[in-house]
This record gives sequence, C-alpha cells and structure tokens, in this order.
Amino acid sequence: MLTKIKKLKIVKEVQVHETDTGSPEVQIAILTRRIDELATHLKKNTKDNHSRRGLLQMVANRKTHMKYLEKKNPRRYNALNKKLGLKNK
Repeated sequence: MLTKIKKLKIVKEVQVHETDTGSPEVQIAILTRRIDELATHLKKNTKDNHSRRGLLQMVANRKTHMKYLEKKNPRRYNALNKKLGLKNK
C-alpha cells in the first residue's frame, strides 16, 4: 500500500516546482509505484482477478498520461522515462 510518506517521497523526486502535486510527471510516478506494488501482490495471489483488473486500468491510465506528456513536452517525457526506468513505447 502506498502510504502518505511514500507518496510524498515520490512527489519530491519528480516534481517540476516546489508546490507541484498534480503534474503529469508526478501522476505517472505515483501510478508506476502503485503498479509495481500491485504486480508483486499478484505474483503471490495469482487468482486475485479483481486486483488484476485494477492493475490493467492503472496501466492504461499511466499510458494515457505518458502519451499526453510525450505530445506536450518530449524532453520532459524522455527525462521521466530515464528516471523511472520505463520502456519507450
């Protein structure tokens, strides 16, 4: 589970400016962390199909945010990909 402290740490790492909490970078980073945690849960609990559906929704949501960021600012998109270790397309 993503606690408040973990979430603040993630926001501090990728925020664009000091009061940034909702930029695409922050949203993508939080989604990535939640996806990682849920993926480890699903490795242990293979029959948990309800959580699997949530995981697929989060992945689709992250993809939408990534497309938006790539279209609006490719430089920030590439920097975020390197920082989070995500695949390019």
